[in-house]
This record gives sequence, structure tokens and C-alpha cells, in this order.
Amino acid sequence: MGGPHGRPGPRRRGGRRRPRGPRPRARAVRPRHGVRGRPPRAGRPAGAADGVDAAFVCTPDDTHADVAEDLLRAGVAVYLEKPLATTTQDCDRVLAAAAETGTKLYVGHNMRHMAVVRTMRDVVARGEIGDVQAVWCRHFVGNGGDYYFKDWHADRARSTGLLLQKAVHDIDVIHWLAGSTTRDVVGMGDLQVYGRVTDRTDRTGQLMTDWFSYDNWPPLEQTGLHPTVDVEDTSMMLMRLDNGVLASYEQCHFTPDYWRNYTVIGTRGRLENVGDGDGASVRVWNRRTSWSEHGDVEYPVDAAGPGHQDADRLTVDEFLRHVAEGAPITTSPVMARDAVATGIAATVSLRAGSAPQRVRPVAPEVAAHFDDDVDPAAPTPRT
Repeated sequence: MGGPHGRPGPRRRGGRRRPRGPRPRARAVRPRHGVRGRPPRAGRPAGAADGVDAAFVCTPDDTHADVAEDLLRAGVAVYLEKPLATTTQDCDRVLAAAAETGTKLYVGHNMRHMAVVRTMRDVVARGEIGDVQAVWCRHFVGNGGDYYFKDWHADRARSTGLLLQKAVHDIDVIHWLAGSTTRDVVGMGDLQVYGRVTDRTDRTGQLMTDWFSYDNWPPLEQTGLHPTVDVEDTSMMLMRLDNGVLASYEQCHFTPDYWRNYTVIGTRGRLENVGDGDGASVRVWNRRTSWSEHGDVEYPVDAAGPGHQDADRLTVDEFLRHVAEGAPITTSPVMARDAVATGIAATVSLRAGSAPQRVRPVAPEVAAHFDDDVDPAAPTPRT
């Protein structure tokens, strides 16, 4: 294992409606990293989780902001699953609660710890492809029918849309690789396939594992979709970032395969990942050629499993070290907010005839609060 992230060396080649009802509860933990229960602190709001240092918020997306704000204002450090929230205003409310109270906030953008993303980031950081000019991402969501169209994700009143709920992972990675955040965005998409499936089921009380199967194929023969299906199953977006980088993202939820493919083009070359789990590789082209399958340099990806399984433990460990020891973090709460704002703006554009949208930046004083938390190797861009 070589390199700072344990990578092998290269092989050289030649407007939301909030549902009514009780708020979900966050789960508090006392893990092995030195985070322990403690006596109640003065100044905590009534009903605060006394004696709890940290909580993981893994509730449905449209409940994130309320649960996280309550915990932050109670002085409880929060690991908040992505997306940070389902509106930009709610994101800003959560960031403000963390800034005003000084309570630790960590957003679970685990893809920043994926081996394939780290490998690409390292190639960019070493200057192997020069200054980044364009980033493209194609996302083949082969499990989309089971993952997103049989529960609340399929209802835009709950999820806003899959350019938020699903794409927010990749928007954050695009921003990270490009070193900036989106200023202008245009979206396009449609409900092409799953809107034609008429077999619907109320799956209240069930979990995704109750219905998931690779035998649920082909897409038009899916059964038991959510009673409300009004989010797009094919979506695309074009982005102009604040530093001038141009980017695109495409997702399709009825492909047979499930992986994501990035291309990053710079002033001295380009990179592309082939596969995104163990056995994948990141290929770099930095000499003129007509076509070369494996590029000029190929970096094998050493991951612990498919998708982002390799990143989950690293993300949780980083959060716990941040709470227990004040260690810097790779994920940025501000860039998590910017990813949400970009996904929402793209969704608005998509549903308004692809009208261009300007992404509103976070307040500078709020962004400045998080500067000391984020690792200098993963800076928060200013917009």
C-alpha cells in the first residue's frame, strides 16, 4: 500500500410542503473514540438530550433541518446524513445554528472518502492534468427503481427531486475536484419510464431490503412503486462554477448497471475513472494520441467494497475524531450546503423549461465560522 491514502502506485503505460406529524428522533451514541456522556450543561434548552455529546441524524431528508437544529442548539454535536436539508433556507438555518452555538456539525458526504474519488483528487492535486477546466459525471443508477421509486423518495413533496437527493453526492465531488462551487446552472429531465408503471403499493412499515432484488427487471415490469411518483428518472444539469470551470452531471435510474464515471479535463491532460469500487482504475491521458484505452498512466483503485462502502467507516471515524479531539475534517458543511443549493436550482430549472438559475452563495460570516474545522487540503471556496 502506498501514498497518504494507502493507494497502490501507478502502472505506467505507453418550495417544499412539510408533512405533519411527530418529528423523528435522532439516535445518540457513545462510541469508542473517547466521546462520553457528561453532566448537563448550563444554558441548554428545555428537553435537551442531557449527557449526550454526539448524535447521528439518519432520518428522512425533509426532517433533517428541524432535528439537526434542535440538537445543535442543545449543544449536541451532529453527524447529519446528506443532503443537509431539502431547501437552501433550511440549510442556512442549520449552518447558522452551528455557527451561533459553536456546536460541531458534520455532513455525511462520504464520497470524499471513496478510494476512487481520493485517487482522482490526488491526481488533480499533483498537477498531473494541469489546471482543471471541465468536470463531467455520468451516473448510471441501475438500482434506481428499487432505491428511489418505491418509498418517499418518489414524492417531490418529500425529496424535492433526485437532482437533490441523489446528485448531491456528485455535485459535492465535482465542486471538490474543481476547487469551486456552482454559480449558474441549467437543468433538463423527465419522468420517462417509471411514470408508465401502474402497479403501486403503500409500503409503510417496510424497508428497502424487503423489496430489493436484481430480479426486478426490466424497468417497465417493476411492481409496487410508491403511490406518488412525480420525480424525474432521467436528469441532466450544466454548471458554470465561480472559478470559471464548466461541469455537467447526468443520472439515469433505469440502466442495467450501477456506477458513476467522471472525466476531469485540465490544461495538461485529462483523467477518467473506469469503475468506482475495488478493481476500478483512474486513467490519465497526458500525451496527444488518437485513442489509448488505458491512458498514459493508470492508477488502480484499492477499495474495501462496491460503491461508497469503503468510505462509510472513514467518514464516521473522521466525525468522531473531530468531536473527541478537534481533528480537522475533509467534508465541508458549507460545500454541503452549496451542493444542495445547486441541486435545488437545477431542479427549478428542469421544471421551468430549462430556464437558467443563479445559485445564491452562503453568507460570508457563516462560511468563515467553519474555516478552522475543514482540512486545508479540502478548502471551502469563497463565492
